[in-house]
Amino acid sequence: MRFRGAGAVVAGVVLLMSGAVSTAQADDASPPSFVVPTGAGLPQTGRSAAAAYAHDHPGSAPAGSNDFSCTPSADHPEPVVLAHGTDASAYADWAALSPMLAADGYCVFALDYGGAPGADSFGTEDIVASAGEFGRFVDRVRDATGAGKVDVVGYSQGANVTRYYVNKLGGAPFVDHWVGLASPSYGGVMYGLVPVVQALPGGPEFARTVTSVAVSQQMQGSPFMNDLNSGGDTVPGVSYTTIGSRYDEMIQPYTNMALRGAGAANILIQDRCPEDGTGHFRAPYDPFALDLVRAALDPDAVPLARCEFVPIGAGIPEVVVDSNR
Repeated sequence: MRFRGAGAVVAGVVLLMSGAVSTAQADDASPPSFVVPTGAGLPQTGRSAAAAYAHDHPGSAPAGSNDFSCTPSADHPEPVVLAHGTDASAYADWAALSPMLAADGYCVFALDYGGAPGADSFGTEDIVASAGEFGRFVDRVRDATGAGKVDVVGYSQGANVTRYYVNKLGGAPFVDHWVGLASPSYGGVMYGLVPVVQALPGGPEFARTVTSVAVSQQMQGSPFMNDLNSGGDTVPGVSYTTIGSRYDEMIQPYTNMALRGAGAANILIQDRCPEDGTGHFRAPYDPFALDLVRAALDPDAVPLARCEFVPIGAGIPEVVVDSNR
């Protein structure tokens, strides 16, 4: 989850950690359609560079993605469909992973979902509607490639969007692997701020107004989160993997990223690479985290060889700057 227009991380946190809003209270307007970015963007190795490029080249697609003539190979028969996080875009979040997966031999696809009319950033609207958009995009990918199933990778809100599609909208028969990177599987309390804001008169409504519907839906205990996990947080037939950090800046407690149902593997970056202090914002540009994603999709193909020291909190100043572009 990213925050919009934040002057400081603490200020963004206070605004971000809003109260619960039921999905029934989401916007009454017709759900927006997803956008398929088509302009081939450059590969990136860092979030700031990706954010700057996305700002200067709106509508860019992550390198290696959205070739609807791509034919899945025998080694990788499932296309990989990527879902970005909150107040972001396919390019901003996947400019590193997409070209890696394409080089690995996958057909890769990425959409911009959940955008308000006229907005230049995405992932802000009702997550249930966004999950429907994602499902329609998967249908398009399957039709174009002839694949019976896809693999799914969701970052931050994208993990909730895609899991709602799989678990609640009938997507399970069409998904082989589901991977959640920095997944708000059970939302967060953000250092205890969520219950405080929830208890304030008008607090949830104010926080929703200054952030977004999608942000408010991802708080621990919200009606959306309760609905998503009701009856179990996994469904049969799908392989689930979460990849998270003990130092996630947005999801506390960090154990809320883990799924609890059958068929779920939960990986912490620091359990595999103790010196890597990557948190929420750096995750889609951390080489070790991306290797974990690639290994979840194909355990035999990618050696986990890029464990490097990363200081806790790395990238947060850049996030503040990038959010005010």
